[in-house]
Amino acid sequence: MKVIQLHNNEKRLIKKALKKDRKAQQSLYETYSPKMLSVCRMYVKDLHFAEDVMLKGFFKVFNNLSNFRSEGSFEGWIRKIMVREAIDFLRVQKQMNFSEEIEKEINASSSNTFQSNEEVDFLQQKIDELPEGYKAVFMLYAVEGYKHQEIAKMLNISEGTSKSQLSKARKLLQEKVKPTLKNGYAGE
Repeated sequence: MKVIQLHNNEKRLIKKALKKDRKAQQSLYETYSPKMLSVCRMYVKDLHFAEDVMLKGFFKVFNNLSNFRSEGSFEGWIRKIMVREAIDFLRVQKQMNFSEEIEKEINASSSNTFQSNEEVDFLQQKIDELPEGYKAVFMLYAVEGYKHQEIAKMLNISEGTSKSQLSKARKLLQEKVKPTLKNGYAGE
């Protein structure tokens, strides 16, 4: 019963926000900003820049709210805007470099799971150490679930380059994480 009520409440807030109701916009912002900051932070290393990206993303959310068709989740729609905003930020900063060489994709699978906040922070730090091009493709593919064709279009690169960047990112992450896993968690 509460889930339906929350869903209806969200729809009502969206309708009010469409009419430029500032309280409804504030409520939507407060509901989704923590998650969306995390999304932006996954792409942008510096927290202050990630906050700027998130704010620009919410500006786009509210300016384009009439384009939301209620066909998927509202959160998912906002997330797509945030991801695109983060990619645009990186592109403007010219932080994404892509190698055009194509490697055979490595089928990297790991049974390791990260359960504590320290482990998650450690993994985020290792992802942050990746070159921005590798990181962007890795995040779009592994976290957001985009296909290589979609990533190539978003980043204005070839599909082969997307595959190559993912392969290189996986390999580099494994190299960064493996020694730590062999010796026990770095935070110990």
